[in-house]
Amino acid sequence: MTDELLHIDQKIIEILKTVSDPEIPVLSIVDMGVVRAAKMNDDVVEVQITPTYSGCPAMDVIGDDIISAFNQNGLKAKVELVLSPAWTTDWITAEGRKALEKYGIASPLSADADKEALLGNKKIVKCPQCGSLNTKLVSQFGSTACKALFQCDDCLEPFDYFKCLK
Repeated sequence: MTDELLHIDQKIIEILKTVSDPEIPVLSIVDMGVVRAAKMNDDVVEVQITPTYSGCPAMDVIGDDIISAFNQNGLKAKVELVLSPAWTTDWITAEGRKALEKYGIASPLSADADKEALLGNKKIVKCPQCGSLNTKLVSQFGSTACKALFQCDDCLEPFDYFKCLK
């Protein structure tokens, strides 16, 4: 959780945690690291969000879902898209990384390790199904542009790996 979020009223955070990432529904937008800041200004909750990449088509849905979540709790909300600093996989919380793996998506490695894995140089992406490192890159693009497709050579299951973005 970023320093900005540490200063947000707990009720606001709890409401934001009810908003799921539309592409990975087991992750809240808080665990995904998309929420940059939120504050109460008069009677409106102002929420700043950063897309996982600048062309992310889910941001309109996320913004609408934020407004809806606050409306359901008797509050008004305004959403602002913030592009700088750019989102990084470092912003995914520890809980978010666990949720990714439980959902069947390997969580991002460090930038250097990510390059080695995506070039096929090292077997370091852990299969979220069986935990094996005996995995191989199938395609640098998975179900979305931010994921790569891997396959486990032990359990033979295909899975997405969430690419490291810095």
